[in-house]
Amino acid sequence: MKNTNRPEWLNENEYPFKSHFFSTSVGNMHYVDEGEGDPIVFVHGNPSWSFEFRNLIKDLSTTNRCIAPDHIGFGLSDKPSEWSYLPVEHAKNFEQLMESLDLEKITLIVGDWGGPIGLSYAIAHPEKIRNLVVTNTWIWSVENDLYFQAFSGFMGGPLGKWLIKKYNFFAKNVVKAAFGDKRKLTSEIHNHYLMPLSNPEDRKGNWTFPQQIIGSSQWLNELWDKSHTLASKEILLAWGMKDIAFRKKELNRWTRAFPNANVIRFDDAGHFVSEEKPDELLVEIKKITN
Repeated sequence: MKNTNRPEWLNENEYPFKSHFFSTSVGNMHYVDEGEGDPIVFVHGNPSWSFEFRNLIKDLSTTNRCIAPDHIGFGLSDKPSEWSYLPVEHAKNFEQLMESLDLEKITLIVGDWGGPIGLSYAIAHPEKIRNLVVTNTWIWSVENDLYFQAFSGFMGGPLGKWLIKKYNFFAKNVVKAAFGDKRKLTSEIHNHYLMPLSNPEDRKGNWTFPQQIIGSSQWLNELWDKSHTLASKEILLAWGMKDIAFRKKELNRWTRAFPNANVIRFDDAGHFVSEEKPDELLVEIKKITN
């Protein structure tokens, strides 16, 4: 039966989860909370939402409690126009949600901006974290990296903002480009990334994130300086090697910092590992959660 408080475009077979909402100071944050057992928490990036992790949640919720929030401005969460959408503010919202749930023995699964947002919580509360699953992300300043300077300057600048507001460019074009195997992004699946941002006025978070790749350099530096607090955790680095955003170079930085991490390289996958390699990723996640 169709959930009456959900948008018509949402495929309940793909995303058969009950909606939960956490009240923040700027609006209601939507999240999934399925299953029982030691918690597995999924943290998405831009322009994603909890839908990205649906295949993992369907399986893992049979043995674990699976929690996946939508950041404010994304997915089924509120999209206030007056909020800053700075990553550090997203991190505060995430921390408040996590503290309200009072979790321990957490397996944290992060990607893209979910890396800094999710790992900032892990760094602040290492005693609550059991395992980390890190997919295509970073938590250090890239202000001196020409590759990221160019992307941030374009997508976070006036032209990028215009393209995003007028054409939903990030969700439409950048998402598609970021897939290693474009066949995995069917029109039905892609629609679930487009529709939460179908209103141009709801896309502020969408263009703020690329701007903050450089703009949040100080915060990112602070995270990296404290990342040693995670060294004792069991860490899985699961990397899409065809990613146009976070490349082999970024993976190498992770492996140098955490030489004991288990590393899985998906040679034919891109940025969205949970979308492109859910079955293979499930195998690796179960090795550290069982």
